[in-house]
Amino acid sequence: MTLVIEPRSHDLGGGFTVRRAVPTLQMRSVGPFVFVDHMGPAVFEPGAGIDVRPHPHIGLATVTFLWSGGLRHRDTLGSLQDILPGDVNWMTAGRGIAHSERTPPGLRADGHPLHGMQTWVGLPQRHEDTAPAFHHHPADTLPRLARRGALLRLIAGRAHGEESPVRAFGEILNVAIDLEAEAETAIEPGPRERALYVLEGEAQLDGADVPARRLLVLDPGATARLRAKTPLKAMLFGGEPLDGRRHLWWNFVSSSPERIEQAKADWRAGRFGTIPGDEEEFIPLPER
Repeated sequence: MTLVIEPRSHDLGGGFTVRRAVPTLQMRSVGPFVFVDHMGPAVFEPGAGIDVRPHPHIGLATVTFLWSGGLRHRDTLGSLQDILPGDVNWMTAGRGIAHSERTPPGLRADGHPLHGMQTWVGLPQRHEDTAPAFHHHPADTLPRLARRGALLRLIAGRAHGEESPVRAFGEILNVAIDLEAEAETAIEPGPRERALYVLEGEAQLDGADVPARRLLVLDPGATARLRAKTPLKAMLFGGEPLDGRRHLWWNFVSSSPERIEQAKADWRAGRFGTIPGDEEEFIPLPER
């Protein structure tokens, strides 16, 4: 039986809400996905936007996908990249990286909408301390399957006979789904753990009504049928479970509590480095 989870909502002010679907008490992870956030939808007035100050990560990869709006990524490798709807930003933190995400100046000046998903993928233990890296994949480089009112965009992994160019670690599944009203699509059996998050619209899964902004943990090994009662946005994600327990503390993910303590000390001491073009601010290590 499909497990339905209501995410926790956090109002960040200015009409901008983030909903955390993973981790929850019912589901600590789905495949390698240890963190799933739904951003928006929101509309920012001219002069307003997102300002996520420089902060660190270890032991994971961050994945950003937008349906509307834009974000400017900078990191300690010197990367400078605007992400637009349909693009994929994949940042491998590995042994340590710091980055910031802010609204690009042009969008900030004019006012703009923002709607998307940001996820963290835990790295296999043998890759937890790999070298940090950043890769940007424009929308037109991702496999697309469009038919009968359904649009599927393959963010990472393999599905429907296609393979994403995004380099991942281990078996992973990540698909953005857009359905017109009354359209439907099959969700293949795929890997052992899979979940579907409905961002927007009224859906039916195997004939049962599903409200928007819910996480559906799918039964292993079963084909499911997703139907849109209204125009629908959803994200499918999952994969094989991680090779052991992962500890999460703030922005750090690791199989080792001692490694997280080291990351705390490194951030306090400034050993993650600085971000070119964004050196003036940073998020301090939380007190708790």
